[in-house]
Amino acid sequence: MLSLAGKVVIVTGGARGVGRLTCIQLANQGAKVVVTDLGHELTDESITSEIITAGGEAVAIPADARSPEQMEQLVEAVIQEFGRIDVLICNTNNRAAAASFTELTWESFERQLTDELRAVFETTKAVIPAMMAQQSGRIIYLSSTEGKDPTPQYIAFGTAKGGLNTFARYIAQEFGPYGISANVVAPGYIRNEGPYMISEEESRVVGSFTPLGRIAEPEDVAGVISFLAGDGARFLTGTYTPVTGGLVME
Repeated sequence: MLSLAGKVVIVTGGARGVGRLTCIQLANQGAKVVVTDLGHELTDESITSEIITAGGEAVAIPADARSPEQMEQLVEAVIQEFGRIDVLICNTNNRAAAASFTELTWESFERQLTDELRAVFETTKAVIPAMMAQQSGRIIYLSSTEGKDPTPQYIAFGTAKGGLNTFARYIAQEFGPYGISANVVAPGYIRNEGPYMISEEESRVVGSFTPLGRIAEPEDVAGVISFLAGDGARFLTGTYTPVTGGLVME
């Protein structure tokens, strides 16, 4: 039996990168995948077509995770279509330009924090009532090791991710009695992926002093997310998992 057979999973930021590969892995394990992202990211719906062609089940619903109205509409559509929500994967990664503290304005710093935290707040707020009603649910937040281990020039991005890490623990504590878990996956450098992307030369250098000998591929991160969504992680909550090949250890 597939480990996620029949489970209904919402993946924000699901049209690209780690989110896209996560959708594919979840569908391969039998999940019914709801792919959501900003409208321009879902214009061709190629991810859902790929999943359906492979025999899986997926729908694409454009939505801005920062919008309470759009998140409520998304949840209503999912409940109407599938009757429940088993897993929420918060993968909305806001782009972060490198800047030292001396270069930052309050406005740019505040924007990074607001975009990051509002996205996880509104998305979580929208799904929690359905999960409470069914007395079960999994929430998985995609963070970054910069939230705990500072990287020069990324103070705004790292502070936002640090806030996300704390938010997740509070969600885990408050909603555990309802059978709802909340866990954090924190990648470091990922090959060809968004704010974590580095050059091939940098990849080689970082890989040379990483215990497992390389930086992460997007599939590596998607695999950890898929594990946390499955039955093997049913007694995990409030955890923080760095996906760095041992470069960062907990």
